Amino acid sequence: MERNTDPLRERRRKRLFEIVEIGAADDALSRGYDFFGSFVVVLALAASMASTYDGAVARCGALLNTVEILTSAFFAVDYALRIWTARCLYPSLTPGKATLRYVTSIGGLIDLMSFLPSFLPVFFPSGMVAFRMFRVVRIFRLFRITAYYDSLHVITEVLRSKRQQLLSSVFIILTLMLAASLCMYSLEHAAQPEVFCNAFSGIWWSVSTLLTVGYGDIYPITTAGKIFGIVITFLGVGMVAIPTGIISAGFVDQYSRIKRISEYGQTSDVHFIQVYLRRKDAWVGKTIRDAGLPGGVIAAAIQRGSRIVMPRGDTVLQAGDTLVLGAQGFRSSQHIDLKEITLRRQNPWVGQHIRELDISRRTLIVLVRRDGKALIPHGDLRLREGDCVVLYTQTQARPEPETEDIIEF
Repeated sequence: MERNTDPLRERRRKRLFEIVEIGAADDALSRGYDFFGSFVVVLALAASMASTYDGAVARCGALLNTVEILTSAFFAVDYALRIWTARCLYPSLTPGKATLRYVTSIGGLIDLMSFLPSFLPVFFPSGMVAFRMFRVVRIFRLFRITAYYDSLHVITEVLRSKRQQLLSSVFIILTLMLAASLCMYSLEHAAQPEVFCNAFSGIWWSVSTLLTVGYGDIYPITTAGKIFGIVITFLGVGMVAIPTGIISAGFVDQYSRIKRISEYGQTSDVHFIQVYLRRKDAWVGKTIRDAGLPGGVIAAAIQRGSRIVMPRGDTVLQAGDTLVLGAQGFRSSQHIDLKEITLRRQNPWVGQHIRELDISRRTLIVLVRRDGKALIPHGDLRLREGDCVVLYTQTQARPEPETEDIIEF
């Protein structure tokens, strides 16, 4: 399958993916879209709650219907955008498989059920009440914003790490609940045939007892039943406390691990770049061992079509491969500042040659990125709107001679 047949379209797809998905905290557009989506969810839920009041429907029925239509339309557009950018969410899969993976995922099903119940009554009017219940699924879309907050993200990590213990404790509680219901039915059915009329009545009693809810609508009246109820009550207090203890221990472990990493861990940045190999590139046809990579640079992965190839010394590079290179983060005892500036229309550098820029002589323009290409800067290069300029500043660098006013590379 041909990859990246339209580079401009793929860049737009990638940018749209960054916007609709949870992006970096410094991406204002992506962050704004996420919070706007959360606001729409809250607005839709508020409208759904208001529609249950007869007075609100009588006064603002048209407004509530408009809110329902607009919010459902937003959810439908959001769903379509996520389908179109699914290949960016699952880059290792083919476009068709990536779309199928998203559509069948829990998040995809929640996104689908956020708007589908609003349009189904048009085709199936008799099921309007049942379809309306599914609108509650919209509230689960709020969990997308938890990626911004570590405290909320920890909950997900704890539940994932302790899922085996939680499933075991739930299985024990269900087994005890079923055994208690059958025993209580056997003890109380003769004395209260209208109350403990079947096994389900015993299950209802065991649930309310084991979970310490105690509604009081069903209770034993025989001596054996009361004694058995006391035993089950004591067991319920201990058994229901097991999941709580597991989750509490998980929180303690998670926060302790984070603290150990932050206080005692020594981190070292590793930077990765992607290099797309064309047929005329010098590395094509060579093994990684013979490619002559600089010292300290490693080949981390090779994306070949829809497959990820783990690089070895004898792996032969091919045209069309995307080579992922890794290197240690830059370190220096001198103060060096690297920054990127994306030129907007009002920037005074737009339209000027590099030699005409009024910048410090200790600052060098080391790279200009334009339309996905890296340009080597020289004095005659004219900057344009949208260019990404990489500046290099060294405070202890010796100033250039006064007669040199052109930055040449």
